[in-house]
Amino acid sequence: MTLVTDTEALAALCSRIAEQDDFVAIDTEFMRDKTFYSKLCLVQVAGTEDVAAIDPLAPGLDLAPLYALMANVNVLKVFHAARQDVEIFVNQAGAVPYPLFDTQIAGMVCGFGDSVSYDKLVRAITGVQLDKTSRFTDWSHRPLSDRQIDYALADVIHLRPVYDQLRKQLQKTGRSEWLAEEMAQMVDPGTYRNDPEESWRRLKIRSTKPKFLVVLQVLAAWREREAQSRDVPRNRILRDDALVDVAAQAPTSAAELARTRAFNSESAGGRIGRSVLDAVAKALSLPKEDWPNLPEPKDAPQGRMPVAELLRVLLKVKCEEHDVAPKLVASAEDLDAIASDDHANVRALEGWRRQVFGDAALAVKHGRLAMGYDPKRNRVDLVEIDVDPAD
Repeated sequence: MTLVTDTEALAALCSRIAEQDDFVAIDTEFMRDKTFYSKLCLVQVAGTEDVAAIDPLAPGLDLAPLYALMANVNVLKVFHAARQDVEIFVNQAGAVPYPLFDTQIAGMVCGFGDSVSYDKLVRAITGVQLDKTSRFTDWSHRPLSDRQIDYALADVIHLRPVYDQLRKQLQKTGRSEWLAEEMAQMVDPGTYRNDPEESWRRLKIRSTKPKFLVVLQVLAAWREREAQSRDVPRNRILRDDALVDVAAQAPTSAAELARTRAFNSESAGGRIGRSVLDAVAKALSLPKEDWPNLPEPKDAPQGRMPVAELLRVLLKVKCEEHDVAPKLVASAEDLDAIASDDHANVRALEGWRRQVFGDAALAVKHGRLAMGYDPKRNRVDLVEIDVDPAD
């Protein structure tokens, strides 16, 4: 067991991995319940020989050697469910670790199921049953116990054989390019860019009226910047439902703000209340041609729902046939979109997904492909149907 707490030892570790290995398995432990940005508490790395836990909270430790390893294009970075880990490195080092291999996505490509968990993947590939009793530990508390460090290191020790097996399976099945397509999006810095002006799009809205939207946009951007500057969760500034309620009311005075659900006469006159009113005033002062617009929802084409249900069945059939996770191929929204529009702008109609599912989905939609249950073989069969082009 190795716990790295000084810069010299970290530099030596990262240098050995860079010189000896073509990949490094990585995991992080972090806390985010009280902050906007994840607080990095531990980094676990494993090369072919070295296995170590790095303590970012150790006094005087400079993580620059680790960041250099993350940027080394000759060393593949292997994560499981990499999104949050990568986001931490982007926020702290300003760059996406590259190149990247995500074993969760690779597992989905290789037929291990939707969003397959690390412990399930380890058990399926290596037969090892992981001890997850320290899953909800406080990683910011020091000193860390031996049990905590052992638990954390297990997340990279077993990641090595998992990666090796998935890599071989991808090569054997010719699906390495499938994973490469997914990794291209994951290593795009834009994936992790947090534009306050776009934060309103994450909210559940109940109106498409431009006045409501412009107030919501400016309010959400103010909340995002406030949360970032104070490094606190968004809802510590103002909850989502309160933000939407204020946008709907568009108050222009403390008295009007006090009549919304999240404020009273005292809080409406406080710092947050004044900031909210300033944001509303700023929104309403913008030229109307700059107000955001969302198209009114269109009525679904007649018969769309039955088609979408057929496509759900087809998705399961095709994914079983190709041994790939359905969630990776098409979402429920994709199916609804295809049922409404042959040229829907969805990933299910692009690239390898179209070959696996998209073309068959359009064939079912237009009656060129039928599905029937075969009770003898206990499966759904697909049957091509000759359709007269003139019909």
